[in-house]
Amino acid sequence: MGEQIFDGESPKLNKVWVPIEEMSPNIVQAAITAEDQNFHNHMGFDIKAMKQAFKNNKKGKKIKGGSTISQQAAKNIFLWPSRSYVRKAFEGYFTLLMELTWSKKRIMEVYLNVIEMGDGIYGVEMAAQKYFHKSAKKLTKGESALIVACFPNPRRWNASKPTGYIKRRQQWIMSNMGKMRRVDWTKK
Repeated sequence: MGEQIFDGESPKLNKVWVPIEEMSPNIVQAAITAEDQNFHNHMGFDIKAMKQAFKNNKKGKKIKGGSTISQQAAKNIFLWPSRSYVRKAFEGYFTLLMELTWSKKRIMEVYLNVIEMGDGIYGVEMAAQKYFHKSAKKLTKGESALIVACFPNPRRWNASKPTGYIKRRQQWIMSNMGKMRRVDWTKK
């Protein structure tokens, strides 16, 4: 919603919080695969990914961030949507605080409930209902990968009307999901 206001748009908010136990393990696996393959191994910052993003951006390649899921969660929960060194410093502070006080399970649960997944659609439950007319618990591997494929620009791309690029990204995510460490946090 903050980005909508920041962009001068009227805010839309469609959101339903669900515990991670009520999410398909596929959405967790898809998010880790596409957004933060070292999620289980870092304390909120993936230095290698950050260096690579800096190197690519310096070369004038397409701007790509090196933010982890933890950093994205901190940004979406606590901060305003801008790109500045001040905001980045606060993001670092909140990321470290989250990593020190929350489990990876909790970070993932919060992330999947607060991230924008479409124009005014926040969280996996609303995305699952909007795009596939089902609960987040019932998302298939393909549906999960399709939702996550749209994360870089959820107001431009739509999981129910995927472009060729989004379909290719979905296929990449699906083919790599099995290579990531699998964690099933959906059991109580």
